[in-house]
Amino acid sequence: MTLSVPTQKQVARPYNPASDPAKREPSPVQMHTGGGIASYLRKVRAIAAKDLRAELRAKESLSVMIAFSLLAVLIFGLAFDLRVPEATMVAPGVMWVVLLYSGVLGLNRSFGAEVDRGTLAALLLAPVDRSAIYFGKFLAHLAFMLLNAAIILPVTLVIFDINVLQPWILAGVLLGTVGYVAVGTLFAALAANSRARESLLPILLLPVMVPIFIAGVALTANVLDGRTLGDFQRWLWIMVVYDLIFVTVAYLVFDLIWEEA
Repeated sequence: MTLSVPTQKQVARPYNPASDPAKREPSPVQMHTGGGIASYLRKVRAIAAKDLRAELRAKESLSVMIAFSLLAVLIFGLAFDLRVPEATMVAPGVMWVVLLYSGVLGLNRSFGAEVDRGTLAALLLAPVDRSAIYFGKFLAHLAFMLLNAAIILPVTLVIFDINVLQPWILAGVLLGTVGYVAVGTLFAALAANSRARESLLPILLLPVMVPIFIAGVALTANVLDGRTLGDFQRWLWIMVVYDLIFVTVAYLVFDLIWEEA
């Protein structure tokens, strides 16, 4: 009886998942360019949509912001009309003060509402990157702030009788709002678990917003005075740099806020 010795091709080899294209894990490049970024953006959008739906149902933040803004512009307009010869001398400051202070009212509810409803722990335990929570909250409150600004500017135009609906002023309001919400969302998360968050948030936020306030008032005043772009473009660059720095810093440190949570 002859024994057949199996050849090299006939010897069974151990199964290697890495050699199976169907079982092979995607490379980091594939994960980054494929489902990674798309999945991350879907999570950001879902968190922002959740906040927008909650606000549309409860109307806890936006209605208060708009009511405060209308009353503040009206009171400032009546007060300065009695003493100031030209509205352009005070209107830029009034507009930006109202924007900043009305924004605090909405930012207090950004994470405060999660604490009051008892959903903050569930949100933090969700299988999402913590930075996705930050950007979701950022986008939701940015929408609230821009809607509030869309109401403040026409009211300022009527009360002070000056045209603040000019392209460069609108660009400054947009840049200032982005920086304001970027810092405000981070500080709102920092103060969320504090019992005194309503008073703690303005104390933390407003000093950091001084560069945006100064640049916004100077930009608005220059545009209203009829200056050229070369005279006020440095204020635009200050806002752009401020936004880039604080959005990046918030993205990097946001996860550290919840390490002890």
